[in-house]
Amino acid sequence: MRVAVPQFWGSNCDQDALHSLRDDLGVQASYVWYEETSLASFDGVFIPGGFSYGDYLRCGAIAARAPVMDAIRDMAQAGAPILGVCNGFQILCEAGLLPGALLRNESQRFNCRDVFVRAAQQDSLWTRGIEGVLRLPIAHMDGRYVCDAETLRELRAEHRIAYVYCTREGRLDPTANPNGSLLNVAGILNVKGNVLGMMPHPERATRKSFGYEDGLRVLSAFTRANIAV
Repeated sequence: MRVAVPQFWGSNCDQDALHSLRDDLGVQASYVWYEETSLASFDGVFIPGGFSYGDYLRCGAIAARAPVMDAIRDMAQAGAPILGVCNGFQILCEAGLLPGALLRNESQRFNCRDVFVRAAQQDSLWTRGIEGVLRLPIAHMDGRYVCDAETLRELRAEHRIAYVYCTREGRLDPTANPNGSLLNVAGILNVKGNVLGMMPHPERATRKSFGYEDGLRVLSAFTRANIAV
């Protein structure tokens, strides 16, 4: 398994992504500049967080139009595992690879803390075998997931809500929702189930020295995909 980590102007979580994949998960990973037009040598993609292009226009709007995104679309269509975290989630939505949008937090404040999430289903590559509650960090200003009523109905009916914010005990509760996302949504999937966008940062929770390793359970989907191939 070889995973591409795209870099855009303003990316600042690309190193976290790369080292979590290489050093903690044990898969090959390499940076890919935003001008790249082919990802033929890669098996998956991790679009990192950060503030690509300074969040001008809208978060992720400029990065979504970078040349490398055409290659990422091709990989998504082919069924390759694609993960977008925080700004990466915003980019996936702006690129049309995931529905909906990420808007300003309800609090109107930047939110940087640990949260608890759980898999909303176990039908996908990204959630299979993940039981119980995960503790993961967040760091975002625009993390409130929204979509129209029809899209929300489809996400629920097709089991495409991947992760939800919850209490430490796993209960869905408005007080556990850090940004006001619809239905406590923390992450969603595309129709194929191979593209995941999520606001929490699994790449920052991969070592005991960090205080927790729950993020490895999410990132291990890359190795499961390799086995499936």
